[in-house]
Amino acid sequence: MAIVVGIKFRTGQKIYYFDPNGETFKEGDNAILETARGQEFGKVVFGNKEVPESEVVQPLKPVLRKATAKDEAQNEKNLSERTRLMEETVKKVFAHNLPMKVVDAEYTFDRTKIIIYFTADMRVDFRELVKDLASLFHLRIELRQIYERDDIKLRGALAVCGRPCCCITHLQDYEKVSIKMAKYQNLSLNPSKISGCCGKLMCCLRYENDYYQETYKLMPKMNSTIDTPDGAGQVVGTDMLKREVKVRITDKEGGVEIKTFPLEKLNIKTTSTEPEDDASDDE
Repeated sequence: MAIVVGIKFRTGQKIYYFDPNGETFKEGDNAILETARGQEFGKVVFGNKEVPESEVVQPLKPVLRKATAKDEAQNEKNLSERTRLMEETVKKVFAHNLPMKVVDAEYTFDRTKIIIYFTADMRVDFRELVKDLASLFHLRIELRQIYERDDIKLRGALAVCGRPCCCITHLQDYEKVSIKMAKYQNLSLNPSKISGCCGKLMCCLRYENDYYQETYKLMPKMNSTIDTPDGAGQVVGTDMLKREVKVRITDKEGGVEIKTFPLEKLNIKTTSTEPEDDASDDE
């Protein structure tokens, strides 16, 4: 077992393990850490805790120190200057006529480097831009290209459900989402209905996918004929959540009635075949 402390950074929900380095931390504490990007200010999401060695990527980096009041003031100052960094960067991007969108900009905690996040549809030659920015800010400049989902995660947005997007609130990693998941749920395949603010398939499509996948296999094919407690009829609809099937039944006099039956009460010989996976979003 290894003793770790869980840390989150401003730009994401992912929890990183660090060696507490002899310090005792609790949830809500702030800490100064050395990362591949330089010194960073992070928030403790869980204090000293034992986890299996198999969950730890070695070597485990130590926490430099628990953040002091001076450190917290420095972090606030860094954050307060993000708008200025972005505005100046956008001006330079327009001056160089580069096909890129500036999403965010920040100082590393120790202000030895500025990191600028951008999106672009193509490869961008930003060497002259970096020279201009380095001359303007008198610091090392790192431009980091991100993708649509990371853009939303940094800027924030409300999803179609009215709540903040999942990537902002709790998702630590993006998992593969495919159009097949929407087909299992009998959703409209209209891109505007199943795409998130980032333009990619909504992450929530996969949340109950195991349930929908298993239930889909039990459902009868649309327009197939099945036996019901009230006689044979044609399938005209299915409800995956309620596990119900709508059936059109024609009586001996030629009258037609639509009835709904629980899946368990039906005699189904031909079930739905697995839908084709036409496309996926695995960014």
